[in-house]
Amino acid sequence: MSTATAADVRRPRPLRYRLAGPVLSVGLVAAVFVWFLPQFTSLAQVWAAVVDMTWLEKSALLLAAVWNLVTYQFVVVATTPGMTVRQATVATEAATAVSNTVLGGAAVAVGLTYAMNSSWGFSRSRTSVALLIAGLWNNFAKLGLPVLALALLAFTSPPSTARVLAGLAGLLGLGAAAALLGAVLRGPDTAARVGRAAARVASAARRPFRRAPVTGWDRATAKFRDRTVLLLRARWHWITLATLVSHLSLFLLLLLSLRFVGVGADQVSLAEALAVFAFARLLTAVPLTPGGLGVVELALITGLAAAGGPRALVAAAVLVFRALSYVLPIPIGLGSYLFWRHNRSWRREPNAAPRTALVPEAA
Repeated sequence: MSTATAADVRRPRPLRYRLAGPVLSVGLVAAVFVWFLPQFTSLAQVWAAVVDMTWLEKSALLLAAVWNLVTYQFVVVATTPGMTVRQATVATEAATAVSNTVLGGAAVAVGLTYAMNSSWGFSRSRTSVALLIAGLWNNFAKLGLPVLALALLAFTSPPSTARVLAGLAGLLGLGAAAALLGAVLRGPDTAARVGRAAARVASAARRPFRRAPVTGWDRATAKFRDRTVLLLRARWHWITLATLVSHLSLFLLLLLSLRFVGVGADQVSLAEALAVFAFARLLTAVPLTPGGLGVVELALITGLAAAGGPRALVAAAVLVFRALSYVLPIPIGLGSYLFWRHNRSWRREPNAAPRTALVPEAA
């Protein structure tokens, strides 16, 4: 029997390292909801503000929440030629539920998306292109919304140094992301160079954890470029529109929550609400907790209160908003997952999904 070398067997990380992330996440969520919120405002006043909403306002919020859940299907259908709206709905709702309940759920949700798409006959390459494009456009929106919000604020109040610096940082981030995508799409050789540079950065980041360097990123980036150019040339405007609708629909849900609990435009304007919302969305790029639980609430409550909203009403609006945008998708996603597990009528052989003119034969 041959002995395994260190390169063949990866030693599991010590238990204390594996538990560090979950413990920190639970501690952060508990600190926000158990310590910060009761210190920040009266929970009785928060509950009273929620109860005082009329049935018409509650119905409008529920409709806005359902519309928010629907809008992301447009992005998935636009980035995945051949996928139906029903399939996109099942996949996105199930993936959202995983992201909102599991630490590191974004990675698990990606794996679930691959499994679902594969069962419906979509190849891994088609799913990869769709996920990468949707992710890129989602990040473009996250970087662009703060710039838009700060531009709107500039028309209502004199720009401060902090706002100018934040706007410049957002523009630089958005410009860098767009320049990187342009470099990847310019040609296969440029795409390969970008892949090699990214591999060097990733390998350096893995080195302190004694992980092997990554390989093959130059070939993967070149293949991504070849399979993406055709889709973006035909659908970039639809993908952009669908992404903006998705993000603005989520903001609409927050704005309606503010107005219906009693936070008026004279206390927190549309531009101020958009600015706080945009910067809170940026925080979700760092997966400290599942779905940003605790982090998003803290950012929204403190930011909206600092803009002039009454503390109790702001807390009530944010909790209603998060109940409809974070909690509601969980049972819907669970139902979607169970539907996928038991429904066989949509199943296809591998790589047998309908092809369109936007799907290369090599995919």
